[in-house]
Amino acid sequence: MTWLIVLSLIIVGIIFLLLEILVVPGSTVVGLFGLGLVIGGIVVSFNHYGVEAGVFTLAGSLVVSLLGIGIALRSNTWKKAMHSSSIDGRVNVVEPDKVVKGDEGISITRLNPMGKAMIDEEYYEVKSKDNLIPENTPILVVKVEGNRIIVKSKEE
Repeated sequence: MTWLIVLSLIIVGIIFLLLEILVVPGSTVVGLFGLGLVIGGIVVSFNHYGVEAGVFTLAGSLVVSLLGIGIALRSNTWKKAMHSSSIDGRVNVVEPDKVVKGDEGISITRLNPMGKAMIDEEYYEVKSKDNLIPENTPILVVKVEGNRIIVKSKEE
């Protein structure tokens, strides 16, 4: 019956170690708990079955741990679980001469200092020259630097 306790402690400990490495890295609580279970199983083996059985248990648990980690890292299961898509979009793609200094528009959201605005019937992400411009306020384009559009309130 004691061998069942030793075996279950080591297996559950290895499972917790694998969870620490693959699922919840950085928490260390799960890993320390798993390491404690494995060490507890090895200590019980040394106490009840002697040095020779304890050394075999230690070597066996080390081999099983390394094999489990190796199989888990090589498995395609993790590739299936990973999110593999990437974001290709950009906030603003301002074509040359589409938005120029002096264009007028209206703020769609509050510009604090960034927000959305409609300029020439198109939506853009803009930056306020002033720190805060309320929504639905007429704005004026002050500067266009690449994809950055800097605006100010027209009411000034």
